[in-house]
Amino acid sequence: MVGPRRVRRAVNGKGRDMKRFSRWAVVALAFAAIAAGCAVAARKAPVPTGQSAQALEATEAGKPALKYLLYIPEGYNEAKKPWPLVLFLHGAGERGDDLEKVKIHGPPKLVAAGKQFPFILVSPQCPQDSWWPKEADRLKALLDEIEAKYDVDKDREYVTGLSMGGFGTWALAFAEPQRFAALAPICGRGDPDKVAAIKHVPVWVFHGGKDNVVPLKDSEAMVEALKAAGATPKFTVYPEAGHDSWTATYDNPEFYEWMLAQRRKK
Repeated sequence: MVGPRRVRRAVNGKGRDMKRFSRWAVVALAFAAIAAGCAVAARKAPVPTGQSAQALEATEAGKPALKYLLYIPEGYNEAKKPWPLVLFLHGAGERGDDLEKVKIHGPPKLVAAGKQFPFILVSPQCPQDSWWPKEADRLKALLDEIEAKYDVDKDREYVTGLSMGGFGTWALAFAEPQRFAALAPICGRGDPDKVAAIKHVPVWVFHGGKDNVVPLKDSEAMVEALKAAGATPKFTVYPEAGHDSWTATYDNPEFYEWMLAQRRKK
């Protein structure tokens, strides 16, 4: 038979256990609340949509910041999904430190006129004393920053550019052969000896048949080299166009449909 004292000890022991459990439960709930708060804080805050001026600070002393236009599509904040990203590289005439010049041609021009795109558009401005093939490292850093700040679909990143930007498109692809889902160089020039590194990347090349600034043969050489490497590039020549083979390209809905249908090959 269990005596009264032993019963009281058992009851008191259970009471202490319940108190310990309650304290631990409170602590556990507090940690859970803190963790949930941190998770909410870690979520990317809503960002303004539309096209705006931004800058990537230089890491080297004496170098200017890399200015760029950033376009965030309507519905970005509500969609809660990763978005395709298009990097647009302008031509030599738009270099400098006035971002309004970047709106003269290409997708930034269309956005400024009211066009809406279903992708994030990044349009950097090359410094006046430089050119895009020399800026590959900073372009990579810019893309890294955009990926860190925004909801980017890393399997749907694209690069396109006109004239000097076409040169830059090829150069950046050679520097980052595993990064892009597709390339679209317009009236540019690249190194045919390097195309083996990007033979897996879908490419659509554009050029004017009467271009007297960057000869048509420069694009032809890149296309032939890609074919020799086993690739199947698309190639559009506008027979009557001069150097401006970009207006017809960027005004063509088929161009964007093709581009957005490509996904990075792993």
